[in-house]
Amino acid sequence: MTPPPGWYRDPSAPHQERWWDGTAWTEHRRTPEATGYGPVAGHAQAPRPEQQAPRPHAPPPQDLPPQGPHPPGYQAHQAWSGRPDAVPPAGGGRAKAVALTAAAAVLVAAVVAGVVALGGDDGGSAGAQAPPATAGTTDPAPVSDPPSSSPGTPAPSADAPAVVEDQLNGVTFPLPDGWERPRHVAEDDVMMTTDGTYKCPADGSVCRHGLVVSRTVTAKAESAPEALAREDIEDAADDAYDRDLIGNKPFGGIESHEEVASGPVAVAGRAGYYVRWRVRTAEGPGGYVQSMVFPSTVGTESPILVRYVFDAGEDGPPMSDMDTITKGIRPVGDADTGGGVGSGIGPTD
Repeated sequence: MTPPPGWYRDPSAPHQERWWDGTAWTEHRRTPEATGYGPVAGHAQAPRPEQQAPRPHAPPPQDLPPQGPHPPGYQAHQAWSGRPDAVPPAGGGRAKAVALTAAAAVLVAAVVAGVVALGGDDGGSAGAQAPPATAGTTDPAPVSDPPSSSPGTPAPSADAPAVVEDQLNGVTFPLPDGWERPRHVAEDDVMMTTDGTYKCPADGSVCRHGLVVSRTVTAKAESAPEALAREDIEDAADDAYDRDLIGNKPFGGIESHEEVASGPVAVAGRAGYYVRWRVRTAEGPGGYVQSMVFPSTVGTESPILVRYVFDAGEDGPPMSDMDTITKGIRPVGDADTGGGVGSGIGPTD
């Protein structure tokens, strides 16, 4: 079957197309168009032969393929594919090579046209597009900026003392070195304890060298700090060194006690009173117990009772910690109001 009139790859110049008039090649040639991207950059679209002055012997293109001789180089055993870009082979192995070369040329032209079209979308030429930079093995990894702290919440100073808050009574306590917040403590209202534990000398249970308790005084007819402190000191000594919560005697019981200090004390800006005993036990070195009472700075100003329990001996906490804690008690939210006895209150044994 003779191919119908149309544009075909020129067997003598595969990079061009040539008009086949149905019977013979004409002298009309053009540059192939890039499929999908419009005309190749730098070339105007070639007109069809009917838009040019026709050769005298070239009849107009027909819709149906006429019968006649094949175009030069067309092999008789090949059937026309019917595609506008079908290339009539030039014959033999050379025809195959020419066809492959032409296909490669079309592919390169399409890629170039695509790059030109995409580069034009960005407002620049394809040649001006720089390849994306890739980080080398020696380039530092990108680091995001650390989050900045929000205004009004300055970072706490490294020198700021640690405190423990008694929310019920509206006061805070300083946490001296060697003390910690309570952990695994059976007693109620404990604010802090000394670091670590040891085996109680009498029954082998768990004891601590020091603790501080804060609670509200309720159901008492008396409200004067001195009377309340003196009323509480014996109970404080018994709870600390005589019998524990389940009735055991971790120190073998109290053998004697003596008052070693008492008097007015300013606590959190309020006038209070304290009483301190030296307690001796059947087992171990005994210790010091202090009851201190002062009016609360919140609510109904119910009295606040603070108990101090310090073991005596070289393993006990320094007695100066009692005064340090007392002076450091503050109303919640007020770091300036303090107190103290005004002179050293640490007793000597």
